[in-house]
Amino acid sequence: MPAIITDQFRIANAETFVQSFSGIGTTSYYYSFLGHPNPQDHSEIEYGANDWDTSPPDPRDSFEQESSYHNSMLFMKRITSDDVRMIVPRFNWQNGSIYDRYRHNIDHLNPSVSLDAKTLYESKYIVVNSEFKVYLCINNGEDPENQNGQKSTSEPNFTTTAPQAVVNSTDGYVWKYLFTIPPSDVIKFVTEKYIPLPKEWGTGSTADVFNASTDGKLEANAITIKNRGSGYSFNDGSQITLPIYGDGSGGRVSITIDSFNKVSSATIIDGGSGYTKAFVIFAGVGETGIGTFYGRGLNDVSTGDGKVEVTTGSGAVFEVACPPKGGHGYDINRECGSHRVMIYSKYDTDPDYVTGNDFSRIGIVKNPTVYNPQGGNTNTELLTATTATATHALKLKEADSGADELVYPTNSKITQVVGYNPISGISSIAVGYVASFDKTTHVLKYYQPVGLSTLNSSGYKILPFSSDIGDNVTANITCNGTGAVSGLLHSDFGSTADGYESGRNTVELSNGAFVQLGQTFKKGIAPPDVQRYSGDVIYIDNRQSITRSAAQKEELKIVVEF
Repeated sequence: MPAIITDQFRIANAETFVQSFSGIGTTSYYYSFLGHPNPQDHSEIEYGANDWDTSPPDPRDSFEQESSYHNSMLFMKRITSDDVRMIVPRFNWQNGSIYDRYRHNIDHLNPSVSLDAKTLYESKYIVVNSEFKVYLCINNGEDPENQNGQKSTSEPNFTTTAPQAVVNSTDGYVWKYLFTIPPSDVIKFVTEKYIPLPKEWGTGSTADVFNASTDGKLEANAITIKNRGSGYSFNDGSQITLPIYGDGSGGRVSITIDSFNKVSSATIIDGGSGYTKAFVIFAGVGETGIGTFYGRGLNDVSTGDGKVEVTTGSGAVFEVACPPKGGHGYDINRECGSHRVMIYSKYDTDPDYVTGNDFSRIGIVKNPTVYNPQGGNTNTELLTATTATATHALKLKEADSGADELVYPTNSKITQVVGYNPISGISSIAVGYVASFDKTTHVLKYYQPVGLSTLNSSGYKILPFSSDIGDNVTANITCNGTGAVSGLLHSDFGSTADGYESGRNTVELSNGAFVQLGQTFKKGIAPPDVQRYSGDVIYIDNRQSITRSAAQKEELKIVVEF
C-alpha cells in the first residue's frame, strides 16, 4: 500500500526536539563536545587511522563505537534554548531572479516553476533581503504571458503586515513581511545555506504579523490568471465583482476586462475566511447549468437598478492560493516548512577547555551525568554546568631549583606504577595520553582511550592514576614523548597537608595571583566533571584535525534534519 511520512510529521519532530531544550515537555540537557586528539596515531590501541587527516572515516553507529566516542571526549559545553533554532533554506533577494509564489497545491503532479520543487517547502518562496527581513512571495507576476513568473527587480524592504508590492515597482511581485532576523541570531544561525526562524512566535516583534492572521483568509493578490479567455462583455462597464466559492465564505474578487474583451486583471478585494479550497466562476448568467445566480456580479450597475452581469465570453481560468492552517503568519514553522534544526556552540577560553592540542571529532551528547567515583549507573544526577571537562588531571610538583623545567608533549604516553603483585612479580601500570600540560600551573590533563585495555603493559584494563604513594605506588609520572622531562605527582595538593582537606580548585602563582583550575584536586588528582559513558551520543562528525590555541575560538553550527 502506498504511504508517506508527511512534512508535518518532520516539522513536529523538529519542534519537539527544540522544545526539549527549554523545558517544554520533557526537559533534557544537551552538550556539544570536542575530542579525539591526534587521530592519525595510536594505531596500537585501535584509536585512529593513519589517513584520518586526508580522509576522515565515516562515523559508525554501534554500542562499541558509542563507547569509543565517550572515551575520545576532551571537553564540552551546554547547549541552551538560546543556542537552538528551527531553520529553512536561505534564498537571498537578488535583482533579476525569479521566485516561486506561494501555492497550497504544489506536489509532484503540480511542481513549482523556479526549482521544479515537488513540495511547497522545496520551492523558492521564502526570501531574505539585505537587511535580514524575511518575506513570503504572494505573487510573482505570473500570468498567461509570463507562465514562469517574472524577474524580480525591486527589493522588498517594509514591515507592514498586509501584503504589498514595492512602491513604484513594475515587476508584478507582491510580498508578505514575516519577520526580521535579530543581530544575535544573524551571528549564531545565519549561514550561506540557512536562515533561522524566530525562537518564539506571536510575541514581541512578531506579534503584529501573528495577530493579523485569519484562518482561511485569502490574500489580496493570491489569485493568478491562468487564461484570459475571450469575447467577454458585461451589461455595464468593464469591471465586475464576483463571489469566491469554496469551503470558506465572504471572499470577493474584482475582475476587469480590456478593450480586446479579455481578462486584464483580477484582484481579491475581500479575503473572507475559512477557505482551504477556493475558486472563481466567471461565466455568463445561466451558463453553468447550476442556476442564474452564477454570472451575476455583486456590484451595482453605474446607472439604474440591478447588478453587473457577464453577458458573453468564455475560457478564463483563475487559480486562487489558499493560506496554510490559521492563515498567513499564524504558524511560522508550518508556513516556512522548517524540519531542520541548527545547534550553535562557541568555544573560547575556559579552564575546562584544552589548548595546545588538536581535535578531530565534534558531537552532541544528551543527558550526561555528574562524575561518580563509584562508576557505573549509581549516580543519576544530570550534568547542568555551563562547561565541563571530560579529562582527568594531575597536579605535578614544580621542578627542583636548577633542574630542567617539566615537559610533557601533547599526545605522548604517560605511565605510573600503581601496584605490584608479589606472586607474579608484575607491576600494575596506569597508562594515559597527555591532553595538555600547563607549565604555569603544572596541571597535566590526560585522556585514556578505551583501547588502552588491549595493552599488556596496562594489565589489559584501564587503571586509574593513584595518589597513594608508597612502596608499590610511585610518584613518578613518566612520559615517553620526544624531549619530555618527567616529574612527580604533587600528592599533597588538595589535602590536609596543605590545608585543603576537601580539595582545591585554584593554585597560587609565584606573583601571588590565583588561577582557577576548572577541576577540584584531591591529593594531586582531579576527576572529570562528567561520568564516563553517561548520556546518549546523538550526533557525531569526524573531521580533519584542528589545533586549538589559547587565543582561538571555535564556532560550531550543526544542522540536524528530521
